[in-house]
Amino acid sequence: MRKVVLMMSVSLDGYFEGPNREIDWHMVDEELHRYFNLRTKAMGAFLSGRVTHQLMADFWPTADSDPGSTTETMVEFAGIWRDMPKYVFSRTLEHADWNTTIVREVVPEDIRALKEQPGGDLAVSGAELAAEFMRHDLIDEFQLCVHPVLIGRGRPLFLQADSFIRLRLIESRTFGNGVVLLRYERVSSDGQ
Repeated sequence: MRKVVLMMSVSLDGYFEGPNREIDWHMVDEELHRYFNLRTKAMGAFLSGRVTHQLMADFWPTADSDPGSTTETMVEFAGIWRDMPKYVFSRTLEHADWNTTIVREVVPEDIRALKEQPGGDLAVSGAELAAEFMRHDLIDEFQLCVHPVLIGRGRPLFLQADSFIRLRLIESRTFGNGVVLLRYERVSSDGQ
């Protein structure tokens, strides 16, 4: 069965974006972007909230159309993003292109059925969507790229929750730019 994997970048102080939704502090260089491409092209679908989806849709569909302003890694990701099945969770979005299905709300049975389908894992992104998935106990793996910056304020990745989730570190890696990848999987209630 495929897994739901939360894939996000965060500052060392736990924010995924600044107070004005800025993400210009992300330190994505060629090495890190190659890693992102390797991981995302193996995925079966991207699951995101409206804001994240629209941010991606505003840039990636045509990011490879001007070879003078993009790198080979960006060109590769543009193709990955366009071709990947996408599910955008939104109550207000009326239309979405680029292989995208609009879903009005998180229905646990529907997500579990999606996990049962063949293919790669499901990448979920966005703090509010992640919180909703966590409320329904739907995230199997947490993949965080911790950027070596303190931004002081903004939107925290993990919102206040009433549940305790035990995790096991399955991978860590330090990139040349100081970003640290931390991958955790859930530990089941029996400790496995």
